Amino acid sequence: MSNFTVQKAIDCYTLKFIRKNIVNTAFVVLLLVIILVPDAKAFLIKGLMEIGFFKPKIETPVASGMNLSGIRFKDAKGNTIDLGDLKGKVIFLNFWATWCPPCRAEMPSVNKLYKQFKADQNVVFIFADADGDLAKSTRFMTDRKYELPVYKVESDVPEQIFSGSLPTTVIFDKQGRLALHHEGAADYADKKIVDFLNKLSRSN
Repeated sequence: MSNFTVQKAIDCYTLKFIRKNIVNTAFVVLLLVIILVPDAKAFLIKGLMEIGFFKPKIETPVASGMNLSGIRFKDAKGNTIDLGDLKGKVIFLNFWATWCPPCRAEMPSVNKLYKQFKADQNVVFIFADADGDLAKSTRFMTDRKYELPVYKVESDVPEQIFSGSLPTTVIFDKQGRLALHHEGAADYADKKIVDFLNKLSRSN
């Protein structure tokens, strides 16, 4: 075998090795970006939501309402809201954090839902920053042009409402009965959710 042929074989092998490793390196870099960069992971989850994944399960409200009195939240202006004072209203309660990729992924759909119902006097929205950093969470909302009203938790919250998983979304009907409890990201702009909230809003 001539030196030229050997050199050609080496060059061909080297090129294949480089190409293979470029693909592997690119894959590893992409994986690290998705794992380490919240917005990148949020973008991926949001894409999966748009093709039909992460649909929340709508439940039949339990027979008796929960005692929501004493479960309190406070906004950046110092206004406190007690869930017990909201009997007769539908409550959409979302626990989230600025660093949480699934929270970021579902936020556009939650914001869209809020804008559809913010004029409905029968529906109250509470977006509870699990970290309790209202300055940071309010800035997060402003920077992304979201309209969601941010609160921090001001009391103990029963585990059946929030056990620590982010995001967690809970919907109570007008009698304080649990109508939806979903842990993880979901598409809340989905027509089923919109119809469900409308139904709860119009009920007695």
